[in-house]
Amino acid sequence: MKSQDIVPVVLSIIVILLVAVLEKQSKLFAALTATMPLTAPLALWIVYSANAGEKEAVSNFSLSLLLGLLPTLAFLVTVWLSARAGMKLMPMILTGYSVWGIGALILYLMRTTLGIK
Repeated sequence: MKSQDIVPVVLSIIVILLVAVLEKQSKLFAALTATMPLTAPLALWIVYSANAGEKEAVSNFSLSLLLGLLPTLAFLVTVWLSARAGMKLMPMILTGYSVWGIGALILYLMRTTLGIK
């Protein structure tokens, strides 16, 4: 098994444990831990390695990562608004993922306009 297969799993477990522990101490630090850039650097490492550090490939992927934050932000805003409206957990998450999916579809359809390869 390659380290690029193991590292994301181990880091994910560590983050879940940190969030569980920090949630009792500080909601802010738990949220910061839950949203810290974890998978993006791992993905950059994989793309960088697969393309021998080619500048254009890494740059294009970095742009895709940046644009990919937009549907994620829409997901989080939707979950927050759903929570404020009194929705239960599963409907909140499903609503958030629906909005995320629409945002991801829009990005996919606009990829040529946005310069995403």
